[in-house]
Amino acid sequence: MSFISTFRNTALSLAAVAALAASPTSAAEIESIHFLIPGGAGGGWDGTARGTGEALTKSGLVDSASFENMSGGGGGKAIGFMIENADSNYGTLMVNSTPIVIRSLVGRFPYNFRDLTMIAGTIGDYAAFVVNKDSPIKSFSDLVAAYKANPRDVAIGGGSVPGGMDHLVVAMAMQSAGEDPTKVKYIPYDAGGKAMAALLSGEIKALSTGFSEAVGLANAGEIRIIGVTSAERNSAAKDAPTLKEQGYDTEFVNWRGFFAAPGLPADKVAAYRKVIAKMYDTPEWEVVRARNGWVNIHNSGDDFVTFLEAQEKVIKDLMTKLGFL
Repeated sequence: MSFISTFRNTALSLAAVAALAASPTSAAEIESIHFLIPGGAGGGWDGTARGTGEALTKSGLVDSASFENMSGGGGGKAIGFMIENADSNYGTLMVNSTPIVIRSLVGRFPYNFRDLTMIAGTIGDYAAFVVNKDSPIKSFSDLVAAYKANPRDVAIGGGSVPGGMDHLVVAMAMQSAGEDPTKVKYIPYDAGGKAMAALLSGEIKALSTGFSEAVGLANAGEIRIIGVTSAERNSAAKDAPTLKEQGYDTEFVNWRGFFAAPGLPADKVAAYRKVIAKMYDTPEWEVVRARNGWVNIHNSGDDFVTFLEAQEKVIKDLMTKLGFL
């Protein structure tokens, strides 16, 4: 082969390699998503954002995901940041849940879900009551008995502000036990991770938290789940009894979902909703969902708006009944 032929073939090979390198090889729907988490590490918002990012990236629907915890104001700091810096947050999705409805109703911050771009509700997480593994409290009935004896001696913690969701769930459960829900000694912490640490250190007697936040430690034998607000036991922690099977008529599921900045262009809104809808059909999502004991509750676009408006009415009626409003 002549030098010229060799040079020509080499040049063609290099050109082919360059063309491949220049062409997009990713089949991702979205290049990157930045997840804004309105609370600290270890809480339900944190787990939902990171689990969703894990499923989206491992399934190839999104190239990369980043995460930012922004605590403060019971979630109000992050919401305000999204609204006040909307133009620079078009690549950001903020996770939130039932508290965005509760805290707006009680006036904890001046915004509500209507001030954001509603992308989609994604999952439901049951509430759980948890005690230390060495606690003399072995069941929810034991917790009720201690509460009956002296409500002020039973400190129950949660990863949300007073009057927030974890507090509301305690009040609902105590009311179903025939007790005064307004006498609960509720101790608030910044997200579920710090609340769980308080339980493990003995600072509180029991913890009101998300089921998914308790599953790992319960299965490791570090804590005991004494009541779950589901209708039936969850396969993620089969030994955890429901409140209903113990004779307390309390069911509750906390939705979680994602919001974007106000004024987000329609094409970006559609892209976010599309990629989340596709996520449900991936095996990577099922691994995350099953691991956390979540329930798939997918409400996208207008369905999400309708869902939130209906929940706002239900929560308002409940909080009024319980004396929080």
